[in-house]
Amino acid sequence: MARSAKHQASAAASGLVMRIFRLLFGWLFRLVWKLFFRVGLLGLLGLAIVVGFYFSTLPNVEKLLDGRANGSVTLLDSSGEIFAWRGDQFGGFIRASGVSQHLVNAVVATEDKRFYRHLGVSPRGIIGAMRTNLREGRGPFQGSGGSTITQQVAKLLCLGRPFDPNSGQTEADYEAECRAGSVVRKIKEIPFALAMELKYSKEEILTIYLNRAYLGAGAYGFEAAAQRYFGKSAREVNIAESAMLAGLLTAPSTYSPVSNIEASRGRASIVVRLMEDQDYITKAEADAAITAPATLSRAAQTRAGGYFADWIMSSGPAFLTRQTTEDVLIETTFDPRIQKAAEAALAFVFENKVKAGSKAEAAIIVMSPDGAVRAMVGGREINGVGTFNRATQALRQTGSSFKPFVYAAALEAGFTPDLLLEDAPITINIPGSGPWSPDNYDREYQGVMTMTEALARSINTIAVRLSQEVGSDRVRAVAQDFGVNSPLATGPAIALGASEATLIEMTGAYAGFLNGGRRTIPYGLLELRLAANNEVLMGADRDEGFQVLNADSSGYLVYMLNQVVEQGTGGRAQLADRQVAGKTGTTSAGRDAWFIGFTADYVTGVWMGYDDNSPLTGVTGGGLPAEIWHEAMTRIEEGLAVRPLPMLVPEIPEFVPPPVFDPTQPSIAQDEVNAIDKLLNDLFGGN
Repeated sequence: MARSAKHQASAAASGLVMRIFRLLFGWLFRLVWKLFFRVGLLGLLGLAIVVGFYFSTLPNVEKLLDGRANGSVTLLDSSGEIFAWRGDQFGGFIRASGVSQHLVNAVVATEDKRFYRHLGVSPRGIIGAMRTNLREGRGPFQGSGGSTITQQVAKLLCLGRPFDPNSGQTEADYEAECRAGSVVRKIKEIPFALAMELKYSKEEILTIYLNRAYLGAGAYGFEAAAQRYFGKSAREVNIAESAMLAGLLTAPSTYSPVSNIEASRGRASIVVRLMEDQDYITKAEADAAITAPATLSRAAQTRAGGYFADWIMSSGPAFLTRQTTEDVLIETTFDPRIQKAAEAALAFVFENKVKAGSKAEAAIIVMSPDGAVRAMVGGREINGVGTFNRATQALRQTGSSFKPFVYAAALEAGFTPDLLLEDAPITINIPGSGPWSPDNYDREYQGVMTMTEALARSINTIAVRLSQEVGSDRVRAVAQDFGVNSPLATGPAIALGASEATLIEMTGAYAGFLNGGRRTIPYGLLELRLAANNEVLMGADRDEGFQVLNADSSGYLVYMLNQVVEQGTGGRAQLADRQVAGKTGTTSAGRDAWFIGFTADYVTGVWMGYDDNSPLTGVTGGGLPAEIWHEAMTRIEEGLAVRPLPMLVPEIPEFVPPPVFDPTQPSIAQDEVNAIDKLLNDLFGGN
């Protein structure tokens, strides 16, 4: 009995505790539920308000398709083919329903396979991304974010906040803020993504994405990228091309086909298999796309003319080139065949005749006699874009390549190619500096020679004597008249190329020699027009340069420069089938080496040296630069008809030998004596 009572009392106490616990738990649960419900309700209400706000501010789809802050420049070569792009490329509006279905499938398979089933945010995708990040040793919100295509569009639209150039924020900072991957930023994307799902159809959201996504090489949108890489519309791309384009979304620079085609194809293979796994294509189609991967268009493959394109961009008006807000087309004088020949020549000489590991640089300019620049190599980094252009930006001492201006001034002053001059020591007293005694390169003196021989042998003393004779001011004026606009020396050393100039200036001046002694200014732009309406804004309205030399002086100068190649320091530049004229140049201590020369078809300038101005070892203008010139022009002139140079060969007086004395024949003097005797006899009867 006692035990039973004790058991009953214990049970009653236990039941009381349980009732109290249940009451307390129930009260807490109801409290938490009410708080959660109310907070959740408030949260949903707040979310609805934010979603409603974004919904009300979202414009029509058409206003969101081109999100570039700047326009683009497309450069066309002399045949009208695209060879370079600059700025932000946009190929025109496209709709998801109007592009290749393979492209739509590739993008959805790669970026958001549940795109057509979610409401803008995919919790499953976010959880999966967090799991992947943790498994790979990152934080849950570091790395893959599980963003849907809708969320990526929200990022591309920067949550509806357009770039304001007057805000004080740079475009780069704006882009970085828009693409931030922080937790707070991802939370902000949710209401914007929901608003877009309410405002737009799935096709419209995908349309925005296809137009605004950045795909490398300055291409914004899949139409621009398809044109950039394959030379065709996004409406026409096949499975392999679609996969390569979609693969760029992950990392446009890493998988850029113009810089790493193998990496791009590897990424495209992954996209193809994703398309197969999601039943967009069959296994046979996938295997075929991987076996025959996408290939780039000719323009994308060559990547030619980077230095030329940069020159055009820097020389044109900024508001139509570097800072354009419009899409611009520029027709140029660029010739891809000649560019390829110049690049091949430079590579050949450096591979075969320059010590491995050499840091020496070189530059090449090729232009037509009228100054139309056909090719430009600004350094050994052939595909350099935005890099230092030694052909147009490097101011270097010209050395003996400046001497033709001295001889041009002398010819214009009445001197003739066959005039005899003396190669002998000369000393000039320079006020404020004292006596100056220039030496020849070999420190030897050859005595009397013609003006033609002096230029061919690049004799320093005679160049200085001529400059002093015609006046250094006149020499300077002739160089400037031919287009050398860089500051020139004022003393007698001007005759030996003590001044600095750019390769394009010097090559343009030599074009003037070939162009009948007429000032010839290098140019590359033929026509600039707006892509939208084909309106021409700029043309090549070039004034014909004024006459610097008369016809005889010009013809004589070309002849004398021809003799530099035929008999003088430029012998390595000789071509087997046609006449060449040109001049070598080597500066003091061998810091710069030049060869500038021409045929009847093209003028080509070559410079070689170190960027830090260190001396070259064993290199003169008549050496490697002349060989680079020879290699380039051999390729450039291949297949062209042979034409003579417009030179005037000086007349050499016919040699008349003196009469030979013959003792058996009466001399002229004896005949005269006999005639006088006869006259006297006739007059005076012999008395």
